[in-house]
Amino acid sequence: MANTEKLLDLPLEEVIGDRFGIYSKYIIQERALPDVRDGLKPVQRRILYAMLQDGNTNDKPFRKSAKTVGNVIGNYHPHGDTSVYDAMVRMSQDWKVRNVLVEMHGNNGSMDGDPPAAMRYTEARLSPIASELLRDIDKETVAFVPNFDETTEEPLVLPAKFPNLLVNGSTGISAGYATDIPPHHLGEVIDATILAMENPDCTVEDLMTHIKGPDFPTGGIIQGVDEIKKAYRTGKGKIVVRARTEVEQIRGGREQIVINELPYEVNKANLVKKMEELRLDRKVEGVAEVRDETDRTGTRVIIELKKDGDAAGILNYYYKNTDLQITYNFNMVAIHRKTPKLLGLKEILTAYIEHQKEVIINRSRHELSKAKERQHIVEGLIKAISVLDEVIQTIRASKDKKDAKNNILEKFGFTEIQAEAIVSLQLYRLTNTDIQTLQEEAAELEKTIARLEDILHSEKTLIRVIKKELTDIKKKYADGRRTTIEDKIQEIKIDLEVMVASEDVMVALTKQGYIKRSSLRSFSASNGEDAAMKETDRVLLQQEMNTTDTLLVFTDTGRYLYLPVHEIPDKRWKELGQHVANLVPIEQDETVIKAITIKDFSQPGYLTFVTKLGLIKRTELAQYKAQRRSKPLMGIKLKKDDTCIDVHLTHGASNIVLATRLGYGLRFDEEEAGLVGQRASGVKAINLKKDDTVVGAKVFEEGERPDIFIATQRGAVKKMSIMSTLEKTARARRGLTMLRELKASPHRISGIELVNHDDTVWLATEKGITTSVKASDLRASDRYNNGSYVVDQDEAGPVVSIWKDLKTKEDKEKN
Repeated sequence: MANTEKLLDLPLEEVIGDRFGIYSKYIIQERALPDVRDGLKPVQRRILYAMLQDGNTNDKPFRKSAKTVGNVIGNYHPHGDTSVYDAMVRMSQDWKVRNVLVEMHGNNGSMDGDPPAAMRYTEARLSPIASELLRDIDKETVAFVPNFDETTEEPLVLPAKFPNLLVNGSTGISAGYATDIPPHHLGEVIDATILAMENPDCTVEDLMTHIKGPDFPTGGIIQGVDEIKKAYRTGKGKIVVRARTEVEQIRGGREQIVINELPYEVNKANLVKKMEELRLDRKVEGVAEVRDETDRTGTRVIIELKKDGDAAGILNYYYKNTDLQITYNFNMVAIHRKTPKLLGLKEILTAYIEHQKEVIINRSRHELSKAKERQHIVEGLIKAISVLDEVIQTIRASKDKKDAKNNILEKFGFTEIQAEAIVSLQLYRLTNTDIQTLQEEAAELEKTIARLEDILHSEKTLIRVIKKELTDIKKKYADGRRTTIEDKIQEIKIDLEVMVASEDVMVALTKQGYIKRSSLRSFSASNGEDAAMKETDRVLLQQEMNTTDTLLVFTDTGRYLYLPVHEIPDKRWKELGQHVANLVPIEQDETVIKAITIKDFSQPGYLTFVTKLGLIKRTELAQYKAQRRSKPLMGIKLKKDDTCIDVHLTHGASNIVLATRLGYGLRFDEEEAGLVGQRASGVKAINLKKDDTVVGAKVFEEGERPDIFIATQRGAVKKMSIMSTLEKTARARRGLTMLRELKASPHRISGIELVNHDDTVWLATEKGITTSVKASDLRASDRYNNGSYVVDQDEAGPVVSIWKDLKTKEDKEKN
């Protein structure tokens, strides 16, 4: 009968789901995750077992790595040779593994990420401590299963005479699971294992009296004991690992930072390259050179500083911006009872202790069975020697060995095993000394059987045996701790001086939002001319600043842009500059209203905002220091129809002067406006009439006596003494009238300025015509005077804005 094809009509999702499920189960259980008992992945276990089977142990000469890889692929692990060789190399790298399991001759890679030599060039053998993982494997201690082609058997797990999962750690990614278990100190782990055995109710805190934290092969410094505790309790946690450094004095009174231990699994070559790139890009100042002086004596990376280099600041910058400091995330997942499980420290130790008990019980059963077999034979031999002449007679009378064996069985009542031993006995063994030896052996076997039965019947004895074996391994293999543990995670503060070369520059910002910084040389070459700008534009800020300063640029929407001066585009003074929207994205209809320069945000001071609808808000300056500056930040929360008209940096004793469109003026102390948070909206500053708005908000310090300059939409200007015409009151009042009300075409205030005798004020009309007025040309007037006309409204259009000339009297005299 011909075979008929059987087609299954199944949904694709079901087929893929089913197949992927099988594949996932395989890679979780049989590839990427370690077993909690011996801390090994299948490929690692197979490499170690294949080396043992081949006699490739640490007391024999090295063998070619290719021979081991061939054995592993041919007998146990039907995968590519690269994956097997890579796993073998990793077990030999003393910067990846705390106690290496494979000793290798030849190039086995480096901390710089260099690849190892090909397996035909390198030689390897088991390390002494790897033999402890395999010890007693021939004594039926662990289960064996057939290999992939059923030609031989392989162990499911190794006897593992020390808790390898914690000692060497593990890292791996499978389907839906990943693991990151850091390496630990052998002595500490063994002490904690003994504690957990003797006191099963111990807590994580008890275990941590022995295991202080991870102990990385590359040393370094760990910060964050609380996170270590959390990781040991839950299996997950995050610690900070930083390099170990010291500062050395070198010629010329300069310093250099020496890095002699790196964080775990950091590629040294990439780190040095990144640090040098940051220096070349001038992201960090004060560094002359970064070079790698590592040799066979150990890691040595040098950061050579310039004469004025700040070692602590530069180190902090590198900690924050390179892998000189990393965060290590615990994710202690291992296969426990054939299932991937997130395990805490105690669960890992408990699983290991269970495994050890099983191993010692299985070994004891095996040895007991062997001892009893031998005891039986020894008893037969002693009995045979006591009736030696008759036994010899019986043997001589027999036809052959089989007949002799049967005759002895019948005549003397020996068992078959004893009879076999007697007929196989050589004549020289029948001396008096041999009888004595047999009696001694019988006594010794008696003791051994009693000892083994005690182990099998007494939990206390069992624990004592495991404890002794662990203690012996600790004495033999434990070395000093390499990683230092610090209690707290240190917050990294970076001084701007470290990142930015301190340089005095000229900064200009225009009303239309064009910004630039120029060198003082470029500014001087222009003979002190105003910054280049469009015809319809004007200068909002033109000031000498330092590259370590910050410029806060405020917009009418109540938002602000945080611009470190060193990040403002460097242009020649005669160039236009870049629009602020290219640095920080702002809305198309959002306009710049003010720029304030800040040297130090920790200095006492307040930002005081005033809005069109008469609100005032005062907040501590420190709250406006920003970490993220890629987007506009909120300065004041505005109501729907409101806009921000001005912002001032005040110091607690300023006078606030407000003017409204309908001609009201109000003066009060800034302390009238209580302090609120950065995202608040403020309190009422002035009590506005219906349809009135605030058109000007100015401040002056106590002790100053400026005049108030007022311009109306009809082109009239006037100057008044603030002290005599605007007496100080409380906020939220209507204020005093500053213009005489006219029924026909009344004057409305377009803007105000606070002026001194030498100041010049500019007026701009709706048609773009500008006019300047010197404060010295105006006589002081009272509140009921509407001033004198300087602009013809019919010809130029109404006045829409006014501003004070930024050039001082000294600037003008210079030019």
